[in-house]
Amino acid sequence: MQKKESDEKSILKAFKSRLLDFWNALRNTPQAFRLVWQASPSAAILGMLLTLIMALLPAAQAWVGKLIIDSILQAIAIHAEPLAGIRLVLPYLLIEFTLVLTGSLCQQLKSLFDRMLQSQLTNLVNSLIIEKAIKLDLQFFEDSVFYDMLQNARRQADVSTLRIINATLQMVQQIITLLSLIFILAQFSPWLVLVIFLTAIPSFLSQSQYAAMSFRAVTHRAPESRLLNYLEMILTGSDTVKEVKLFGLGDPLLKRYRQLFTQFFEEDKAIATKKTIAAIGWGLLSMAAYYASYGWIVFRTIALTITLGDMTMYLANFRQSQSSLSSLLSSLNSLYESNLFLDNLLDFLEIKPSLDANPDGKAAPAPIKIGIEFRNVSFRYPGADQDVLKGINLFIHPGERIALVGLNGAGKTTLIKLLTRLYDPSEGQILLDGIDLRAYNLTSLHQRFGVIFQDFVRYQFTVRENIGFGQIDALDDLDRIWDAAQRGGAEPLIERLPEGLDTVLGRRWDHGVDLSGGEWQKIALSRAYMREAEVLVLDEPTSALDAEAEYEVFKRFGELMQGRIAILISHRFSTVRMVDRIIVLSEGKIIENGSHEELIRKNGVYAGLFNLQAEGYR
Repeated sequence: MQKKESDEKSILKAFKSRLLDFWNALRNTPQAFRLVWQASPSAAILGMLLTLIMALLPAAQAWVGKLIIDSILQAIAIHAEPLAGIRLVLPYLLIEFTLVLTGSLCQQLKSLFDRMLQSQLTNLVNSLIIEKAIKLDLQFFEDSVFYDMLQNARRQADVSTLRIINATLQMVQQIITLLSLIFILAQFSPWLVLVIFLTAIPSFLSQSQYAAMSFRAVTHRAPESRLLNYLEMILTGSDTVKEVKLFGLGDPLLKRYRQLFTQFFEEDKAIATKKTIAAIGWGLLSMAAYYASYGWIVFRTIALTITLGDMTMYLANFRQSQSSLSSLLSSLNSLYESNLFLDNLLDFLEIKPSLDANPDGKAAPAPIKIGIEFRNVSFRYPGADQDVLKGINLFIHPGERIALVGLNGAGKTTLIKLLTRLYDPSEGQILLDGIDLRAYNLTSLHQRFGVIFQDFVRYQFTVRENIGFGQIDALDDLDRIWDAAQRGGAEPLIERLPEGLDTVLGRRWDHGVDLSGGEWQKIALSRAYMREAEVLVLDEPTSALDAEAEYEVFKRFGELMQGRIAILISHRFSTVRMVDRIIVLSEGKIIENGSHEELIRKNGVYAGLFNLQAEGYR
C-alpha cells in the first residue's frame, strides 16, 4: 500500500513538474510579440485580424451546411418544383461560397504575411545579434563558451520567433473556433465534449515531452555543431585547400565530418521515432473516439430525435472540435519548443560587456603631453590559473619609439591589449597623461591608437575599403587613402592592380585579386597609417616582407612617427635596433630595458638573442 501511494506521489510530482516547466517556458511569448512588432507592426496587425476571421469560419460553415441540408429536405418534403427548390437553397449556397472564398483568401494572405515576416524577423534577429557582439569586449571572443552561446542564439531564433507568433495566433484562433463549436455540440450531448478533451490531453503531454528532448539534444551539442561547421569550412575554404590537398587531409576530415553528422542523425532519429510511435498510438485513440461518437450520432438520427441536417452539423462539429483541440495543443507544444529556443537568443542579448565603455568619460588627449605609464600591472585571462603579466612597471615618453621583444608567450601582445584597453588589468593601473585609462571614454581612447596585429584582417572588399577602414569616417577621402597607401608602401602595388583602389581583394568574389602575404601586409600597414593616431602599434608588421622591403618600411616608419609614440613588436632584431628603447619580456615580466647599445654592453638575455640571430646570417 505504501509503495503504491509513493508511486502515485512520484507520478503526480513528475506531472506537476512538467506542467511547471511548460508554463515557465512560455514566459518568452511577450518578447516574441515585441520582436514581431519591432520587425513589422503592419504584419503583426494583419496577422491578428486574419486570426479572428479564420477562427469564426468553421462554426459558421458547419451551421450553414446544416441549413443547406435542412432546406433540401424541406424542398423534397413539400414536393417543390426544381427551380423553387433551388431558390430555397440558393441563399445558403451563396453564404457558404462566401465563407469558403473568405477562408481561401485568408489562407493566402496568411502565407504572404508569414513570408514577409520571416524575412523581416531574420534581418532583425541577425542585426540584434551582431549589434550585441559589437558591444561586447575581446574577453568574450576568446572564450569557447561564448561561441556556444552565439551558435545557440543564431540557431532557429528567427524561425522560433515566427513560430511563437503563429502558434499563439493559432491558439487564439483555435480557442475561438473550439468554443463556438463546443457551444453548438453541447446542445446535443455534453458527453461528446468530455470525450474530445479526454482523448486529446495525453497526446499533448507526450508531445511536449519529446519537444523538450529535442531542444536539449540540439542545445547541448553546440560545441560539436561548431566543429561540424569548422570541418566544412576547412574542407571547402580557399585558405585551407592547399594544405588539405598536399597533406591528404580530405578523406580523414570528411570521415570525421560524416561520423559527427551520423551521431547527430542517430540522436534525432531516436527522438523522432519515439515521438512518431506515441503520435500513432494517441491518434488511434482519437480515431476510435470519433467513430464511437459517429455511431451514437447516427443512432440518434435513425431514432428521429435529430434531423439529417443536425446529424451532418454535429458530426462536422465533433470532427472539427477534435481537430481544433488537437491543433490547439499542438500549437501549445510548438509554443513550448519555440520558447525554449528563443531563450537562447534572449540569454545572448542579456550578456553585459565586462569593460565599462564610460560614455561620459574624458576625451583622450591629443597630443599626448606626459606619456604612458604601466604602474605595477598584472593580468590574468578570465578562467586562467596564472598571470600572463606580473608587476609590469614601464613609462613611455611622448614621441618615444620602443620595441617589445621576447620569446613567444612572454606577454608582448597581451601588454598591447591592455594598453589599447581591450582588457583591463587584473591589478595595477595604466595611466595616459597621468589619468587611468578607465576614466576615458572608450571610443575616444581607441581613436588615439593605430594598431596592426600580426593576425590582421584581410578584408575581402576593395582596396579603398581595406585601407579606409583604418578611419571609417574618412572612407570617401581618396586623397587621405592614397597618402596612407604611400606611407605603408602599398602605392606601387595599387597602381599595378586592374582597377586601382576599386579592385576587390581575395578570391571570395568574382574578379577578386588575391595578394601575397607581403602585399597584404603593406595594405594592413597603410590601414594603420590611415588613422592620425597618437600611438602607433605594429605587432610583427613585416614578417612577410623581404629584407629590402622591411628596411624601407622601418625607415619610413621612423620618419612618419616623429613626435608620436611608436611601439614595435618584432622577432627581427635588425629592425628592433632602430628604436629608442628596447623592452625585453620573459614569462610576463620586464627583465631588461634600454637602447640596443646598452643592452649589448650588458651582455644579458637580449644580447644573447641578438648574437644568436646574427649568427644565423653569417
